[in-house]
Amino acid sequence: MPERTVSSATDPVGSGRVETITPDDPRYEPLAQRSANGRFPCRPKAFRLAHRTEDVVSTVEEAVAAGRRVTVRSGGHCYEGFVSDSSVHTVIDLSAMDGVSFDSGRGAFEVGPGARLLDVYEKLHDGWGVTLPGGASRSVAMGGHVQGGGYGALSRSHGTVVDHLQAVEVVVVDPSGRARAVVASREEDDPHHDLWWAHTGGGGGNFGVVTRYWFRTPGTTGADPSLLLPRPPSWVLTHSTLWAGEDMDRDSFRALVGNHGRWHELNSAPDSPYTGLFSGLVLFGRGTDGNPLAAAAFAHMDADVPDARRLLDEHLRALTDGVTAAHLSSTTETLAWLPSVRSLADAQDNETGRLKIKASHLRRGFDRDQIDTLYDRLRGAEHSAASASVSLQSYGGRVNSVPSHATALPQRDSVLKALFINAWHDPALDTANLAWIRELYRDVHAATGGVPAPGEANDGCFVNFPDSDTLSAEWNTSGVPWSRLYYGDGYDRLRHVKARYDPLNVFHHAMSVSPARLGP
Repeated sequence: MPERTVSSATDPVGSGRVETITPDDPRYEPLAQRSANGRFPCRPKAFRLAHRTEDVVSTVEEAVAAGRRVTVRSGGHCYEGFVSDSSVHTVIDLSAMDGVSFDSGRGAFEVGPGARLLDVYEKLHDGWGVTLPGGASRSVAMGGHVQGGGYGALSRSHGTVVDHLQAVEVVVVDPSGRARAVVASREEDDPHHDLWWAHTGGGGGNFGVVTRYWFRTPGTTGADPSLLLPRPPSWVLTHSTLWAGEDMDRDSFRALVGNHGRWHELNSAPDSPYTGLFSGLVLFGRGTDGNPLAAAAFAHMDADVPDARRLLDEHLRALTDGVTAAHLSSTTETLAWLPSVRSLADAQDNETGRLKIKASHLRRGFDRDQIDTLYDRLRGAEHSAASASVSLQSYGGRVNSVPSHATALPQRDSVLKALFINAWHDPALDTANLAWIRELYRDVHAATGGVPAPGEANDGCFVNFPDSDTLSAEWNTSGVPWSRLYYGDGYDRLRHVKARYDPLNVFHHAMSVSPARLGP
């Protein structure tokens, strides 16, 4: 596999040189503010704007030689302070590395880490009629999304994004401090196969800097690009229902949340007729606007599936059985696939300000005690957040057809993802808002030590929503280390990959993979 080395930070690129942006540059402030979480402003000594792999190689090698800490970002959606830690001297910004093309030499689609999800879908769809089963967002970029095992509305039909990852190019550092670009593929005989595996759910900021991805669905043959990745539906049935008001009583809430969980327990097998349906139930807490508890259900159903409308209607009947609270609105419409993704992105890209996000993989829906905890916490006395919610989103389906050891993403028998989100704007309210969401998450998972410890009900946490509280004995009393919550039984293998490709621990943060000790 090819490896390249560059040692000068003044290589020609674009109009002349690698771009270094310091605080006296008018471009610095917009770059500093390109962060999804206002709690962690990104203000390094310098940003380095990379346009090609050689830029990253030279920047990393220069930083190692000077003893300067370096981190990397693509879309800026690290929700903890891993990229923007005060000890970071240089942030490598990959946003300009956003190409999407078909690489005929590899027979796969090449995508840059700075390419934003919606842009990728539009280019793949318009150019070749194919797509990837990732998340819906206008601002999240591929760099970190893929490394964490990104998922989205098509994952129940086609698995996660990493299930289609053919190869990855990574800038790594050897024991002498030399930086080089390595291409690692899913081929078992590839000497860098373990490095590929680590990028199928091992999380960002652990092993090196990803500079290119290649995607091709396993088992596809031939050279026709239109047959090498999943084809999206032609049409999608989209549905939304909103409940709000004091008439969302405990019994209706129990019925709604319980029904949603039970439906997913029964309909999330890889061969289910419902693999074409992605649904979510969002539970909104009382916020600073004083609005009462509200809930919103949404569903996206592949309209190309036989009896799609009947399947959707059956899902909605099961969801609302026993719910006596009146809904404020309920709509179903048919959209072409790409507009449906745009509408889903508009609905999900709405959290701004200062954030705390926690996530859980669920093997079954919440039980009665958990549902009552949600009701009491979300409906209780007004707290200081601008927006607080718990979102229960479809998972499973064909995601669960892949063995847990095949990728670094080990959660392969979950049926739901639960996202706990709190957002506010005033820094003076940090303590109150952090305490509120920490206590909510702890109490929902009280039976398993305050976290979704793997077992009958749960299967740990999602690495793309890292939560540093899982390192704390105050908030994690399960006896399960954070590494198992995120990586299951794969953590030791990740540590060995780390030792081989980042032995100097150049790429590290509060929850990074620690290198295994090799040899005597």
